[in-house]
Amino acid sequence: MRVLGIDPGLTRCGIGVVEGQVGRPLTLVDVNVLRTSSDEPVWRRLVTIEKGIDAWLDEFNPDAVAIERVFARSDVSTVMGTAQASGIAMVCAARRGLAVALHTPSEVKAAVSGSGRADKAQVGAMVTRILRLDAPPKPADAADALALAITHIWRGGAQARIDAALAAAGSRHARPVRSTP
Repeated sequence: MRVLGIDPGLTRCGIGVVEGQVGRPLTLVDVNVLRTSSDEPVWRRLVTIEKGIDAWLDEFNPDAVAIERVFARSDVSTVMGTAQASGIAMVCAARRGLAVALHTPSEVKAAVSGSGRADKAQVGAMVTRILRLDAPPKPADAADALALAITHIWRGGAQARIDAALAAAGSRHARPVRSTP
């Protein structure tokens, strides 16, 4: 499974691709941060993010896209920019018919570090260890994007198999529906 992880942000949008499957070592394919200038109008910044995500989708052809679920913070302007970038990411993936998963920050922290309260440094260290990298990806937005992709492979991939097994079991036990005249 190849997953594009996106840590949405209007100024810095972390983006990374991880490949692998549950129970096997994961591999870093690529990672970067899409940047926009706060001097630009928001609509232009969103177009820059859209073009960047589209380019990554074209180049890396992921099976799924994992995006950090937006949560309320005290700074409304930060939440708004994050939500806008998140929406762009979802639209880019949806246009291609890709599965989109939203993972909360605490879910991602727990998946990669074992604690939903891990700090940025702990997440970066665990991403480095999991992907067998020489150094943590910088900035933190890049490491967070990889952590999202890892989380989706470990949790989303497993959930997809559970859903498929349940659907198969349900179809074996389904009774034909008879129509009554």
